[in-house]
Amino acid sequence: MLDTDFKFGEVHSLAYHAVVNDDKPSFKHIFNTANGGAVLVAFKEGQKLDTHSAPADLMVNVLEGEIVFTMLGTPHTIKAGEFMLVGAEVPHSVEAKADSKLLLVKVKP
Repeated sequence: MLDTDFKFGEVHSLAYHAVVNDDKPSFKHIFNTANGGAVLVAFKEGQKLDTHSAPADLMVNVLEGEIVFTMLGTPHTIKAGEFMLVGAEVPHSVEAKADSKLLLVKVKP
């Protein structure tokens, strides 16, 4: 079953729905299913997500800004228009080098 607040057939701006929060990174779910989903994540410059892992394969797509995505101890700079794939259960962290907006696509193996 698809869980979403958006309606099929409507056009939306991803960046508009990813709202930067002064206190901590913000998350806006586009949709969720039993097999994964899509989430918008917005960071203010300097905000971080500490090392964690996810039970799904990920595509991290930077819509605006620049982040450092550290995976297995190796930092990767990802800028607007670029993406990175990450395997399920792989430890990673994120730091925003500028105000940034990401589309995170999750697919459970």
